[in-house]
Amino acid sequence: MTSREPEPYDRTLGRVRVLSVWLLVVALLLLSEPTPVSVFAGLAFAVLGEILRCWAAGHLHKTVKLITSGPYRYTRNPLYLGRLLIFTGITIMGSLPYYTNWVVLGLGYMIFFVYYLPRKERVEPARLRETHGDLYNAYFKAVPALLPRRTPWPGASNDGWHSSRLRSNREHWMLLGVIAITWLFMWRAY
Repeated sequence: MTSREPEPYDRTLGRVRVLSVWLLVVALLLLSEPTPVSVFAGLAFAVLGEILRCWAAGHLHKTVKLITSGPYRYTRNPLYLGRLLIFTGITIMGSLPYYTNWVVLGLGYMIFFVYYLPRKERVEPARLRETHGDLYNAYFKAVPALLPRRTPWPGASNDGWHSSRLRSNREHWMLLGVIAITWLFMWRAY
């Protein structure tokens, strides 16, 4: 495979990643000793992450066009940033004995920054360059992969947010999952 060819998406690996995350969440739910303070502290991160994801999902047209509106004016990967914030919130909510949840958080960050994000940064830009050419190259150079710019990218489109995109991107399932997990942590805390 040459460096210009996009890597094919491995559905099995994708399913393993999703299953691993859900197993981790279930383990946190079963083993944690949440307190009202840990739940509310974690909830702040989870809510921020889900708001960002809903904003991003309402702008996203997967593979149809290059999205540079909404949060994509600030970061190329607002969905990943939102996921990272939600993960942070859930691990804070799931207070474990001996502060083990902080070890889980650190390991999760390590996996995200050492494996997941670098892989995505190899795969997605190659595919988007092939589809969108110079426009994507300009966007890629100006907008950071994860941590947002201070100001919106001046070349951004002005496409609006639409709830139909949020639904077609299935973000409502993530929202329901975050609500359910938070409710379970809250129930266990009280």
